[in-house]
Amino acid sequence: MADYLIGAHVGSEDPLQAAAARSADAVQIFLANPQSWKKPDPRDDVDALRANKLPIYVHAPYPMNLASGNNRVRIPSRKTLAHIVSAAAEFGAAGVVVHGGSVEDDEDLAVGFERWRKALDSFDVTVPILVENTAGSGNTVMQDLNNYGPLWEAIGDYDVGVCLDTCHAWAAGAAMEDAVDLIAGLTGGIALVHANDSRDPAGSHRDRHENLGHGEIPEELLVGVVLAAKATAIVETRGDAAQQMADIGWLRERLTAGK
Repeated sequence: MADYLIGAHVGSEDPLQAAAARSADAVQIFLANPQSWKKPDPRDDVDALRANKLPIYVHAPYPMNLASGNNRVRIPSRKTLAHIVSAAAEFGAAGVVVHGGSVEDDEDLAVGFERWRKALDSFDVTVPILVENTAGSGNTVMQDLNNYGPLWEAIGDYDVGVCLDTCHAWAAGAAMEDAVDLIAGLTGGIALVHANDSRDPAGSHRDRHENLGHGEIPEELLVGVVLAAKATAIVETRGDAAQQMADIGWLRERLTAGK
């Protein structure tokens, strides 16, 4: 097994074939339409996915917001996450990635941590929940990496982990060289890295991924995060299988040189 597992976000239809086409050590998929609350359909390949040793991560749909003060958003978000976790558990997914979400404009961020707790209280957490940092500003709960501290005080007794996105951290203006140590001190470590370059300057609060080595994040900072995290890395970059394979190769080469 490689010292660092590196994979890609791929289409959900045949993730094992997609991994082979990219020389990927792991994959990440959606189980339903990423822009909807739709419950995942049963998969025909559950047995094959379960039998394969390839780590498969699941990304939760984008409309989900577990921290929202709007009942019409928060309650469906809880139900959707419960459905996604149940479906992911059927094939032994390595984790379900969920964005931190946001509170209402007139609310304190602390209520967002409480709502996360209530969400995880509402169903059986049978697959690790990986909370991803975000690029936004203002009332977004996880744009500040320090917020992993109070969030973990609320939910740390559950099977939870951190998904650190390099593009999001850069866009939020985080100190990339200190990000892993900061989060590890608050939560115990990093479970997954989304290794993405950024099309925009640091502190832009714009979530626009770029292929590795073609964006604004200095190479030593991007690679340094993955080296320090000692976790599986998933590229969520643009392009077809060949382009993602190139990103995986780019990162693999530099990790090997830097370890």
